[in-house]
Amino acid sequence: MKIVPLTGPDLGEALDDIARLRMTVFRDWPYLYDGDVAYERQYLEVYENSAQAIVLGAFDGDWLVGAATGTPLADHADDFADAFTHARIDIAQTFYCAESVLLPRYRGRGIGHRFFDGREAFARMQGFAHICFAAVTRPADHPLRPEGYRPLDGFWERRGYARLPGVVAQFAWKDIDQPGETDKALQFWFRDL
Repeated sequence: MKIVPLTGPDLGEALDDIARLRMTVFRDWPYLYDGDVAYERQYLEVYENSAQAIVLGAFDGDWLVGAATGTPLADHADDFADAFTHARIDIAQTFYCAESVLLPRYRGRGIGHRFFDGREAFARMQGFAHICFAAVTRPADHPLRPEGYRPLDGFWERRGYARLPGVVAQFAWKDIDQPGETDKALQFWFRDL
């Protein structure tokens, strides 16, 4: 297994694979995302076009099995404006870890820690003082919640992240069991660098 930053032509060549990874991993609980490649490619362009973005790829040989992304939170200010209205957070000093996607058979090998280590180090090098991410929240009695599911809260807390009380974004996407898009709550987690 190797984890490498993807930039320039390497990033451009990997975008279709990252789009497919997002669609595969986010189809599972808790995201239940029923996505399409065209939307994914458009969404991922921000990483190709931003000098302060990072994409880390996890490879098994030449096969991309995971990816982690991040950009300045200010790049997402419009998306998250309502969530951060009353938070006393300097958005300009905060880096946003957008996603970590990893195929299930590669989990439990420390790759998630390496994804966070890489993004946190990158954010520090860029001069950011804080870092955050958002995680979807679902009701405990959701009919598609897998039996025995363990949330990642403990993993994130051990890395020093804490929920930002009241900082919740709303995003709409189509769930795998729904006919159309519905709003989802995404709770922000935060830590100082």
